[in-house]
Amino acid sequence: MKEKVMSLKGKTVRHFKGNYYLIEEVAKHSETDEWMVVYRALYGDCACYVRPLHMFCEEVPKEKENPTGQKYRFEAYTIASI
Repeated sequence: MKEKVMSLKGKTVRHFKGNYYLIEEVAKHSETDEWMVVYRALYGDCACYVRPLHMFCEEVPKEKENPTGQKYRFEAYTIASI
C-alpha cells in the first residue's frame, strides 16, 4: 500500500467528492511510526493536509455521497491541462 502511494508522489489524485490534490510526500509519524500522506489542495488557498496512509487508501464508505463514483477515497487522476 505504501509503495503504491509513494509512486504517486508529485502526481495528482482526485478525492471521491471531486476535488484535486497533489501528493507531496509519504512520511512516518515521529511518535507512533504510523505512515502518513502529505498532500496539497489544488484549489482555493492550496492548503496542505496530512492523513494516515490507511485512511488515504480506504474504500469510500457506503453511506457517503459519492458523486465521482470512485471505489477509493483518493484515486490517481491526470488533468489534461497540466
